[in-house]
Parts: sequence; C-alpha cells; structure tokens
Amino acid sequence: QVQLVESGGGLVQAGGSLRLSCAASGIAFSIYNLGWYRQAPGKQRELVATITNGGSTNYADSVKGRFTISRDNAKNMVYLQMDSLEPEDTAVYYCNVEWLTLNYWGQGTQVTVSS
Repeated sequence: QVQLVESGGGLVQAGGSLRLSCAASGIAFSIYNLGWYRQAPGKQRELVATITNGGSTNYADSVKGRFTISRDNAKNMVYLQMDSLEPEDTAVYYCNVEWLTLNYWGQGTQVTVSS
C-alpha cells in the first residue's frame, strides 16, 4: 500500500520560512520522480517544484530562488524548503511521486502566509 504523508505546514508571516516534508512508503522510492504541487482556494492545482530520480530539479517561475526541493532516498523522504514566503504562497501543498504510469498523491498540508 502506497502512502505519502506530508508535514511541516503551518502559519508564518511574510518573509518567513517553512520546510515541508513528505514521507513515502510502499514504493521503490529511488526510481520515482518527485514533486510538490499546491492549490490555493478557487484555483487549479499547480506545479511548485520537481526532482527527478537522477536529481535534476525544476521550479515554477514564481518560486525560483526562494524554494528548494530535495530528496533523501535512504529515508524515502522529499523536502521543500520555502524561504522568503509571500502571502501568494498560501495554499494546500501536495507531495507527488510518479514513475511511468504510476502516480500517487499525499493528502496535503496547509501553508498560510500572513502579510
């Protein structure tokens, strides 16, 4: 059974930082491409950052230079370090893992940035 459990969300003031974590189980973690997505109220889910099984990263333009995605294959963990947070970053953040036709989502963690 595949499980993805996010943690680390919360309320932070603009300019602050948060680190999201996603613990994966039930998959051969190291072969998966990993990602963080977010969905704000009334908006579609959007890509925030991805990291391939080879370690290549990709970021949405809106978070480049502020967010950093990383993975620890030994611990089956993926992280999102979020710095210089802005009110526009307020959303539910979701962990995603995918490989070939396999694609799984976590339940999400709320991030709220106050101005």
